Amino acid sequence: MNTKNNQQQNIIQYKPKTIMDYVNIVMNYWKTVLIIFIVIFGLATVYALTAKNIYKADTTLKVSPPEGNILEAPLLGDLGSGSQADRFIANEIHTMSNITIREKVAEVIIDSFKSIHETDKFSLLLNKKLFAESEGEIKSDKSIVELLKKSVKITQVPKLDFIEISCESPSPFEAALIVNAYANVYREFNLLENRKQVSRIKEFLEDRKNEKYAELKNSENDYKIYQLRGGAIELDAQAKSLIETMTELESREQSVAIDLAISKQTLEQYKSELKRQDLSVSKYLESKANEPILIKLQEQIAEIEAQKELANVNAKKSSVKRDIVKQYEEKIATLKSALLEKTTEYQNTVLAASPEEIKRLTQMIFEEEVKYNSLKASHDQLNKYLKDYVNRFDKLPERSIDLARLERQRLADEKLYMLLEEKYQEALINEQATSGSVLILNAARIPEGPSAPSRLRILIIGLSLGLGLGLAYSIVRNLFDKSIKSPDDLDDFNIETLTWIPEIENIDKNDKSSELVVLNSKESVASDAFKSLRTIIRYAKVDTEAKAILITSSAPSEGKSLVSVNLAASFAQTKQKTVIIDCDLRKPRVHSMLGISRVPGFTDYLVAKCKYEDIIKKTSIPDLHFIPAGTIPPNPTEMLDSKGMRTFMKRIRSEFDLIIIDSPPLVTLADSIILSRLVDETVLVVMANQTNIDLIQKSVEQLKRIEEPTFIGVLLNKFNLKNNYGSYYYKYAYTYSRNGSDKNNGKAKRTKAGENKKVVSKN
Repeated sequence: MNTKNNQQQNIIQYKPKTIMDYVNIVMNYWKTVLIIFIVIFGLATVYALTAKNIYKADTTLKVSPPEGNILEAPLLGDLGSGSQADRFIANEIHTMSNITIREKVAEVIIDSFKSIHETDKFSLLLNKKLFAESEGEIKSDKSIVELLKKSVKITQVPKLDFIEISCESPSPFEAALIVNAYANVYREFNLLENRKQVSRIKEFLEDRKNEKYAELKNSENDYKIYQLRGGAIELDAQAKSLIETMTELESREQSVAIDLAISKQTLEQYKSELKRQDLSVSKYLESKANEPILIKLQEQIAEIEAQKELANVNAKKSSVKRDIVKQYEEKIATLKSALLEKTTEYQNTVLAASPEEIKRLTQMIFEEEVKYNSLKASHDQLNKYLKDYVNRFDKLPERSIDLARLERQRLADEKLYMLLEEKYQEALINEQATSGSVLILNAARIPEGPSAPSRLRILIIGLSLGLGLGLAYSIVRNLFDKSIKSPDDLDDFNIETLTWIPEIENIDKNDKSSELVVLNSKESVASDAFKSLRTIIRYAKVDTEAKAILITSSAPSEGKSLVSVNLAASFAQTKQKTVIIDCDLRKPRVHSMLGISRVPGFTDYLVAKCKYEDIIKKTSIPDLHFIPAGTIPPNPTEMLDSKGMRTFMKRIRSEFDLIIIDSPPLVTLADSIILSRLVDETVLVVMANQTNIDLIQKSVEQLKRIEEPTFIGVLLNKFNLKNNYGSYYYKYAYTYSRNGSDKNNGKAKRTKAGENKKVVSKN
C-alpha cells in the first residue's frame, strides 16, 4: 500500500495556468525582468534620439506593351489576364535592375554631381570622411553601381501596370536626383529598344542610298565625258522609248529588291526569335508557308503585277492606261482574295497548335513569309521582262548604243536614288514616330519631411520588446527551473505541506542572535508563521501528542537550524519545558545562534568525558534549554546509531515536555534517517526558489521508507507571499495571522494565499 502511495506521489499533476499564475512567475523574477526592460527600452530610446532622418523620393512609371515591334513585345498574347500582365511587368522590373541600366544611371548621377558640385546636398554618393582623400569626394563608378542595387527599390503597384521607383537617403535632394535619373535612363533605354527594328531598316536604307548616290555621280560623269569626247549627241525616238521602258522596269525591280531585302531581314529576326522560343513550331511554320498552292498563287499575282507595270509604262494615252490597269487590278484582287483565304486557313492551323505565349510571333512570321515569297516572285517576274528588253536594247544601232547605255545607267541610278531617298525619309519619320512604352506619370519631388525613422514607433517597439523579452525570460526560466516556488508547487507533486515561513528581513549576519525572530520581531509575519507552525505540529497526530520533533532538510543552507531554534523558542513561550539538541555533527550551528559554547556537548557525554548536568545549558529564553553538539567525533553516524544515543534520548524524554532536534542534510548523509527513528515527528525544511523538486521527492521517499515513518510534511522556508500572490494577499495573511493565530486556543490553521488550509495528518 505504501509503495503504491509513493508511486502516486511521484506522478506530476499539472494544473492549467491562470493569469495569476503567470503574474506570480513574473513577480518571482521581477528584478531580471526590470533589467531587461530598462536595457532594451534604453537602447531603443538612444537609437530614436540619435538616428539620422531618412528621406524617401519616388516616381511612378506606366509601362505598356510595345506596339508594332514584335521582337520587343512581351510575347504573351493578350495582356489582359492578371498573371500575364504581372509577368510582363516582372520582366520589365528585371530589365531595370540589370547592371547595364545601373551603369548608365551611375554615369548620369556622376555628371549631375560634377555640374552641381554642392557636397552638402549629397550623402550616399560621398565617401566617408575617414577614408576619403579629400572632403566631399564622390565614390567610384563601381561603388555607385552597387549602391544603386541596394538603395533603389523597384516594385510593381499591385494589380496595375505601374512600376514604382523609390530611393531612401539622408539627403532629400539626393534621393530625388537618383530616382529621376533612374526613371529617365530607363525611359530612354525603352525608347531605343522599341525603335530598334525601325532603326535597322533606316540604317539599311541609308547605306544603300549613299551607295546609289555615289553610283549616280559616276554615271553622270561618264555621260558628260562621253559627250565631250565627241560621241553621239542625241538618241532617236526608238532608243528613247526603249530606254524609258527599261528604266521604269529596272526602277521597279530595284524597289522590289529593296523591299525584298527588308522583308528578308525582318523575317530572319522573327525566325531567330521563334527558334529561341520553340524550335518545333518554327519548323512546322516553314513547311506550311511553303505550301505549293500558296507559292502558285503568289507567282500568279507577281506575274500580273509585272504585266500591270509593263502596261502602265507602254500605254500612251491616260484613258487607255486606266482601263488596262483596272483590268489587271481586278485580276490581282481575285487572286489576293484566294491567297488570303488559304493563308487564313493555314494560320488558324498553326495558331491553334501554338502556345498562347508565341501566337502573335507565329502570326507575324507567317504573314512576313507570304509577303517575302510574293516579293520574290514579283522580283523574278520583273527580271524576266527586263531581260527581254535588254535583248532588244542590245540590237540598237552600234553608233547610238554606247550613249544609250550611259543614258540608261544615269536614269536608272537617278530613279533608284530618288526611290531610296523617299524610303529613307519615310523610315526616318517612322523612327521618330515610334514612341516608347514607358510614361513617367510624376517626376520625383524633393521630400519635405523624413519618412524614417518613426521615433514614436521605435519607442513603442522598444517598450513592447523590452516587456516581451522580460516576460519571455521569466516564463522560459520558470519552465526550466525545477525549484519549488510556492506551496502550490508542492501540492502539484502530492507532497504534504505543513505551512510556509516568509523571508525574514533585518537579519544581521554579524549578529547571530538576530535570527531569533520570535523574540526580536514578535509582531512580524515571520514570528506569527512560527507560531502557526507550532500549532500545526502540536496537532499533526490526532491519536498521540508529539514530544520529540526532528528538523532536517534536503540540502545544506535551507534554514533548518533557524527553523529549529525559532520553533523551540515558540514552544518555550507556551510555558512548555523545551530543549533543542544540535545533532548536526558535521557543521553544528545552533550554539552560535544562542551564543553558547559548543563544548561540552552530548557527544562528550556519550563517551563519558563529562556529566549529564554539564551538557544541559539554559538560554536567555525561559523554559528553553540547549544541548550542544560537543566535540565532533570521527564517526558521527555510528555515534547517532549507538545504544548510548537511544538511552540518552529516553532520559531526555523523561525530563522535558518537548524536544527539538536539529540534524544534518538528508540526501548525502544517513544521520537524519537514523534520528527520524528516535523521534515522533519529522519535518523536512525546503527553501523556496532554491530546492529542486527531484531532491525533495527523493528526501520524502527516504523518510517514508523506514519501518515506522515519522514524516509529517514539508515546511517551505523563505517563501515570498507578496511575489506569488500579490500585495492584497500579503496584507490579508498578515492581518489574519495577527488577529487570529493565537486566539483559537491551539486550533490548527494554515494560511495560503489568504485561504485556510487543512492540517496534514498521518493515517
